[in-house]
Amino acid sequence: MLGIEHPIIQGGMQWVGKAEMTSAVSNAGGLGILTALTQPTPEALLGEIERCRSMTDKPFAVNLTILPTIRPVPYDEYIAAIIDSGIKVVETAGRNPQPFLPAMQDAGIKVIHKCTSIRHSLKAESIGCDMVSVDGFECAGHPGEDDVTNLLLLPLAARRLKIPFIASGGFADGRGLAAALAMGADGINMGTRFMVTQEAPIHEKVKQAMVAATELDTALLYRTLRNTARVFKNSVAEKVLEIEEREGPTDFDEIAPLVKGTRGQELFDTGDLEHGIWSAGMVIGLIDDIPSCRELVTRIVAEAEQIIADRLDSVLVR
Repeated sequence: MLGIEHPIIQGGMQWVGKAEMTSAVSNAGGLGILTALTQPTPEALLGEIERCRSMTDKPFAVNLTILPTIRPVPYDEYIAAIIDSGIKVVETAGRNPQPFLPAMQDAGIKVIHKCTSIRHSLKAESIGCDMVSVDGFECAGHPGEDDVTNLLLLPLAARRLKIPFIASGGFADGRGLAAALAMGADGINMGTRFMVTQEAPIHEKVKQAMVAATELDTALLYRTLRNTARVFKNSVAEKVLEIEEREGPTDFDEIAPLVKGTRGQELFDTGDLEHGIWSAGMVIGLIDDIPSCRELVTRIVAEAEQIIADRLDSVLVR
């Protein structure tokens, strides 16, 4: 459906999904994804799409995350820019993408919608999405409010969905890919793992911090606001948690200066690990090196093939 060699998709990541990252994943045989809202305007997105096309002749996609923001976002204009660019795969996330589907479908775009529950996955299927990305509680970013892991979500999705689905959250190696396929998924989506690659456009200090981290080094913010986000645990995240732990309603105006997106962008540029927050999944516990995207994709596929052909066959066949 997506025209790619390997069933591996790079997650849409704010400030990270730029042409360097996207083209490297696509050139490695996966599906790279530009993050639309990393670009300040729809016109800038058009320029980034063209820049990415100059770096790869392989398919790549654009992510558009539809969420409440401090500053209003002209989503219709971003959609128009994506259509005008000729992009043929779009990953949507956040709120219901139904208002934007007719225009994208008329343009021949395949739509993958990220979902954190089976009920949302079924809804996405019912409104005409071509594929869903099923996000378990392990994932970076917004895991929803149900706290259900992929060990349950993926088999449930395999039972109930008729459209293809991708497993997202907790994947970093060939074991994860083999497991996702065994549970019924058609591939995996990796964000955090691709952040820790040579081509990821973030400071080396951030990558090294993620290599050194364990599966315990993430924090769940905004739980009191029912807009949970999983981020790397640093002093800023801990300050937000302190505010949320106070008695009474959480005052987002007190949190906003700590977590505004420009601070995360500056953190990625400067390597100041305490300047803001950034999304990171529990899978950081599995990351111990900084390979190129090609090295990473090749290794994951080889590991998965060996596990499926050798280990699973020898264990299950007597």
